[in-house]
Amino acid sequence: MIPLSVIDAFTDRPFAGNPAAVCLLERWPSDAWLQLVGREMNLSETAFLVPHGPAEYELRWFTPKVEVALCGHATLASAHFLWESGTSHDQLLTFHTRKSGPLAASRHLGGEIELDFPARPATLCEPPPGLLEALGAKAVAVGHNGDDYLVVLESDAEVRRLAPDFTKLAQAECRGVIVTARSDDPRFDFVSRFFAPGAGIDEDPVTGSAHCCLSEWWGKMLGKDEMTGYQASERGGVVRVKRANGRVKLIGRAVTITTGHLAAGPT
Repeated sequence: MIPLSVIDAFTDRPFAGNPAAVCLLERWPSDAWLQLVGREMNLSETAFLVPHGPAEYELRWFTPKVEVALCGHATLASAHFLWESGTSHDQLLTFHTRKSGPLAASRHLGGEIELDFPARPATLCEPPPGLLEALGAKAVAVGHNGDDYLVVLESDAEVRRLAPDFTKLAQAECRGVIVTARSDDPRFDFVSRFFAPGAGIDEDPVTGSAHCCLSEWWGKMLGKDEMTGYQASERGGVVRVKRANGRVKLIGRAVTITTGHLAAGPT
């Protein structure tokens, strides 16, 4: 049977943050089988790991509908899974990905996990037709980083009360839409939400990869290299970020919710 766990990422308490399934394989099965498992788990991402060498693993991520090129919370969950299960005792792990290069994960003494991800800055642009109408928002600025649209709003309250039309938003030609504003809460520098109905996720609870874009925007706006973001979804989650040399450190915690095995393996 195949080891599989569900782990809440970017949180220090159960049933918050963003849940990800993590599945440890001996070798790669067909893409069709991986997608079926992603659909069966029905979480924003299911991470699949295959050993690549000492402290190294190949890593892929699937939503219920598609494979994605980069995912923060499921990478954090993968590192947590490997350490907590005793699969790895190395303090530094390297994940080899197909489209985002090698990603490193290191374990802090206090229990936090630090991920080393590529920065994904957004370039200012005009919003595509229907985007702001689907969000029900008036933007201060709009940008695009090749995967996602970044929509900056005037206030924290506007971000929190958004109620998008997901049917219309799914028509946007992008992976997802990041909506953000400066935080009213002194504990945080900015707030955000992330919507990706076209990828099968109406609203993602906590999106690590979105912070590869958010860190660049707010770092320049606030003149900071170290910040804390709060993703204001129903579950909520906290992501600390550090900017350095075109990379972004994503720092957070994780909690295991279920452990077990996948009985239905590849045929």
